[in-house]
Amino acid sequence: MFSLTVRDHFMIAHSFKGQIFGPAQQTHGATYVVDVSFMRASLDADDLVIDIGLASAALKTQLEALNMRNLDDEPAFEGRNTTTEFLAMTLFERMRAAIKAGELGESARELSAMRVTLSESHIAWASFEHAI
Repeated sequence: MFSLTVRDHFMIAHSFKGQIFGPAQQTHGATYVVDVSFMRASLDADDLVIDIGLASAALKTQLEALNMRNLDDEPAFEGRNTTTEFLAMTLFERMRAAIKAGELGESARELSAMRVTLSESHIAWASFEHAI
C-alpha cells in the first residue's frame, strides 16, 4: 500500500458538555496540527499517490472554514462535543467530499483509504481512518 501525507494546522476555541471533561467544560483554545494520509494499492499513471499541491490546497480550504472560529457557535456542530476524535472524522468527511467533487484531481478517485490525524500536542493525538 502506498501513502502520501500532507500537513497543515488550524486554531479553534470550543467547550465541552459533560462532567467527564472537567475544566474543559469551559471555553478553551486548541491549535491542531493536521496530517491527512491518502492511500492506494498502486501508483497512478504519473507514479503518484496523489498530487501534493492539490491535496495541500484542498486541506487548506477545509481548514479555513474552521480556523480561528469558536466551534460552539457553528451550527454544523450544534449538540456535539467537538473533541479531537470528532473533528478528525469531520475533516475526513469534508476531504472525502472534496475528492468526490474532483478537487484533488481525477486520479484521486482511485484512492482506497484516507486517514486524518489531529495532534493536540506532542503527546496526544487522534485519528479517523476509513475507506473512501
